[in-house]
Amino acid sequence: MSARPARRGRGGGGAARRAERTAISVETAKYIERNIPNFEVLTEEALEIIEHNAETVLEEIGVNFVDNPAALDRWRAAGADVTGERVRIPRGLARQLCSTAPSRFVQHARNPERSVEIGGKSLVLAPVYGPPFVSDMEGGRRYATIEDFRNFVKLGYMSKWLHHSGGTVCEPTDVAVNKRHLDMLHAHMTLSDKPFMGSVTEPSRAQDSVDMAGLLFGEEFVQQNTVMTSLININSPLTFDGIMMGALEVYARNNQAAIISPFIVGGAMAPVSVAGTLTQVLAETLAGIAYSQLVRAGAPVIMGAFVTSIDMNSGAPTFGTPEAAHITYGAGQLARRLGLPYRSAGAFCGSKLPDAQAAYETANSLNMGLLSGVNFMLHACGWLEGGLVASFEKFVMDADQLGALHHLARGVAHDENAQAMDAIREVGPGGHYLGCAHTQANFKSAFWRSEVFDYKPFETWSEEGAQDTMALAATRVRKLLATYQQPALDPGIAEALDHFVAERKAAVPDSFI
Repeated sequence: MSARPARRGRGGGGAARRAERTAISVETAKYIERNIPNFEVLTEEALEIIEHNAETVLEEIGVNFVDNPAALDRWRAAGADVTGERVRIPRGLARQLCSTAPSRFVQHARNPERSVEIGGKSLVLAPVYGPPFVSDMEGGRRYATIEDFRNFVKLGYMSKWLHHSGGTVCEPTDVAVNKRHLDMLHAHMTLSDKPFMGSVTEPSRAQDSVDMAGLLFGEEFVQQNTVMTSLININSPLTFDGIMMGALEVYARNNQAAIISPFIVGGAMAPVSVAGTLTQVLAETLAGIAYSQLVRAGAPVIMGAFVTSIDMNSGAPTFGTPEAAHITYGAGQLARRLGLPYRSAGAFCGSKLPDAQAAYETANSLNMGLLSGVNFMLHACGWLEGGLVASFEKFVMDADQLGALHHLARGVAHDENAQAMDAIREVGPGGHYLGCAHTQANFKSAFWRSEVFDYKPFETWSEEGAQDTMALAATRVRKLLATYQQPALDPGIAEALDHFVAERKAAVPDSFI
């Protein structure tokens, strides 16, 4: 981890300091540091077989680097066998290249108190990414707009248990495709002070992300420190396209983090077996991470595994399944053996509503992520309908449940206070603990408490309208947005960002394809 320079970005000035003093501080929990063991499903023998087979895939079958002559040149110079766009990587070479990637790194936020560490025993939680649709109780299911996007960023900023602002929380379809990344980045940078993700839909948009980060943090700081994470998906099976790899090249060159992640639907983009899928996942991530290190040795990367199974009747992806859990647990073991941060899991579900199906599947997926050793959990809240929809109600329901993950990850304390022997002595046989000194001293922090669920007696709940969880969540959405206050930002930086966005938008005509 690099040391923080004494000064970041622009100087601040009196106006910025006054804004800071008058701004309302929103409480955000520190990223999770697990104090519980990881759940491991693969034996040493199974791990060695998968690792051997992944190397065989790279050496004998190879991977395609499409529409990217520079990548082929890099691989050729590194000692790979390049035929056309097929790259065959000698056994051990990809693993050797991956060894220069850091095992843990800091992603700095513009508010230093909200910076996160990714790797080791940490778990950083970020919201849903990529849905073209949004839904809420009032407007129903509809195409997302930039107003929806900004509201999600505000909700993320207001959410105590969410550490990260994310990236494309929804796809604002009312803004031109070639310009919407500017508005999305501007929202993350100005409406929140949590860490955020850069654009990957075209290399020039990745460069815009780096340039805007330079305005926010200072160009020198960006080159010396990681201030963005990006999602680089692999076109499974075994294909790396020029657009995603072009974006990866921009981020790696500029010392910014990339999640190298296959997008696996078991039975469609990978074998139906757990071991076969893990073999392909490892081969793909080894090749992608190795390539990032060819661009810049030491560039921060995260090994990703986005995995679902498939419904063989409809062809639709399924979530919260035991097969996906086995793959997620196994990929975590493989990532730790490589010494790399790990991204997987999320608030996954295939349901059309925030209903019982959504709750079961989401709970399975979130707990799986905690126990598999995930370090960066994208899609941690708001995911609905297989990722097609970002739901406002489910966003706050999921964000609330992330608090339970924080408390589970603490493990079980056994210090003198936790042993509670004084309380047991004070109460004795037949008493109760409600009024004892230990309870009075600890009750405020002893139990996690939901800010969405209803625990009132039936009669009170009925008199107040007999609201279900979705209705309670809708009320919380309205409350959070009504009380939102924008975090302070140096006026000079805000003006520079506004100018950059306006200038870049004016430079080219709108394109919606």
